[in-house]
Amino acid sequence: MDNVTHSLVGALLGQMGLKRKTGLAMPTLIIAANIPDIDAGCTVLGTVSLAMRRGITHGPIAMLLLPLALTAVMVWYDRRQTRRGTRPADRLPLRPGWLLALAYIGCLSHPLFDWMNSYGVRLLEPFSHRWFYGDALFIVDPWLLAMLIVGVWFSRKRDKAARGDWRRPARAAFAGIVAYLALNLGISTQAAAQARDLVPGARMVVANPTPVTFWRREVLVRTDSTYGSYDSVPFQALKAVSPIRPIGMEDPRIALRVVHNPEAQAFLFWSRMPLAEVQGDTIVLGDQRFSGIAAGNFRVELKP
Repeated sequence: MDNVTHSLVGALLGQMGLKRKTGLAMPTLIIAANIPDIDAGCTVLGTVSLAMRRGITHGPIAMLLLPLALTAVMVWYDRRQTRRGTRPADRLPLRPGWLLALAYIGCLSHPLFDWMNSYGVRLLEPFSHRWFYGDALFIVDPWLLAMLIVGVWFSRKRDKAARGDWRRPARAAFAGIVAYLALNLGISTQAAAQARDLVPGARMVVANPTPVTFWRREVLVRTDSTYGSYDSVPFQALKAVSPIRPIGMEDPRIALRVVHNPEAQAFLFWSRMPLAEVQGDTIVLGDQRFSGIAAGNFRVELKP
């Protein structure tokens, strides 16, 4: 998911009551909810970065070590402010045990929400390069953002007014988000099942979420040699929205050219639904999930 969503998830957890467990609880939750994205710096490498994103910093070693590192930084920061006499008087006492627990909670929320979209996450890296996908949410979901914002805003407003029920809006938002995630997982599962029944020989089916219209899915279907897409709305029949086309990955020139092309190697390592299109002497690689083969960074040209 986008980092605004991750930040708000951390803030919502704090407003549910966790921010009162220790000093620096809220910044710890928000930073922890974002810290696996330290791999975003690799985007300066261009297409090669696709092989690195949502990998090692989202895997089990990172989930173990990043919260420890963050807790150590927070403890150091609090002690530094204490020595300098700049520690805010209204900050709660620092409880390292709770701080570490909150760092783990925030950090673990990150791959959970990343898993919810079709971009996916390599949850077992570096022990396995396998990608995991929930196919349930668009990468920026306005409905999820709205629930997070409303829950955090009303909870903070009540807290500032010294109301005893300040946690309630955040907890209600959390319950709504859990229901929303379950609903979207169900919609994607049903759409994928429809496509498998409709297309004989379907080898891969991805119920790709669409922006804003959370109930609709762009269902991407592949056989061994062809691909196509369908529009899915719950309780309605699938509608074809693109012609059946050849995948094109069987071209023997692809393997020969990829050997000497680090960008293509990274792209194919990352790609879930690779496609190939011949354009003169050039072969263009793309991924079916991302608007065909001409979608920004999600394409690589293999020249002779």
